Amino acid sequence: MRGVIPTALLAFITYILFTGSTTPYDLATGAVVAIAIGILVGRFLVKNDAKALNPVRWLYGVIYFLWYFMVAETKSHIHVITKILGGKYEPGIVKVPIGVKTDYGKTLVANSITNTPGTVVVDMDENYYYVNWIDLTTEEPENAKKEICEDFEKFAKKIFE
Repeated sequence: MRGVIPTALLAFITYILFTGSTTPYDLATGAVVAIAIGILVGRFLVKNDAKALNPVRWLYGVIYFLWYFMVAETKSHIHVITKILGGKYEPGIVKVPIGVKTDYGKTLVANSITNTPGTVVVDMDENYYYVNWIDLTTEEPENAKKEICEDFEKFAKKIFE
């Protein structure tokens, strides 16, 4: 039964957020769907129930979600718009060191990089992300990490490690 409760809880919250409704019908449907998902895939997704149910990790997840969509995305959109309108940008691929250990953390950081305007993870190995960057300001991996994903990794470590 490992992983059933955290997976079901996350599925239920996601269902309610996406439906935007808390009617009794939607709550019941969400609960049934969430329990089914938890039973079917929970054991494959969660390695440690105690970590997955830690409310501090969930709080960091919510803070990250809000910060990402309100701050990181907004700054990136403004940056890309100014580069495109100004016509002064130099795209390129940069090697960025990976600073998180878990697969979940690596996935969160890679998805955050890709979903942020102006950057796309085109490949990754055990030690590096390879990022196509709209405005290559440095080819030095550590400096690129500071500009591209340092904040993402701070949250990923608090949530998944």
